[in-house]
Amino acid sequence: MDDDLRAATPADGPLLLRPWLPDDAPALLEAYRDPAMRAMLGRPVTDEAEAQQWLRVEQEGRESGSRFGFAVVDRDHAGELVGNVALKYPAPGSGSAEVGYWTTARARGRGIAPRALGALTDWAFEAFAGDGLVQLDLMHQVNNDASCRVAEKSGYGFAEVLPAQPPWPLDGHRHVRGRTGGVR
Repeated sequence: MDDDLRAATPADGPLLLRPWLPDDAPALLEAYRDPAMRAMLGRPVTDEAEAQQWLRVEQEGRESGSRFGFAVVDRDHAGELVGNVALKYPAPGSGSAEVGYWTTARARGRGIAPRALGALTDWAFEAFAGDGLVQLDLMHQVNNDASCRVAEKSGYGFAEVLPAQPPWPLDGHRHVRGRTGGVR
């Protein structure tokens, strides 16, 4: 385990991926005011208490090593929060983990999601190489065409349709990227 590498902050040009901070609650609440985002995510954030709980879960995941979430900020726009990327369940020896992301309404259409996901992907394969990480999965509901495009732009090939299961009411897609790129 390379603790220094896992503590590193990935970047892609003006985008900086950094751990979530307690002071991010107002920006998180603003992001969750977007109805399109709320429809695609499982954890609601509607008030300060829920924002603080969301941030605590992110911190606890980082401390336990079960989730590495990053606030995506745009250094060219005064550090504006433009999204979130996360590596979930990187269990040593499992060979695979899951990635997820979202972008704020104001950030969509600027190419932020593929760049942030690419930076997270590169970081994950480097940070968890010693644990045998060779595959990352990205999942989304079938009605999220934008996530299919982000997956493709980020080198995550379509792997399969997943049946709906709570809390997700629709079938889903699983996209996969191997350490060397593409579907494994």
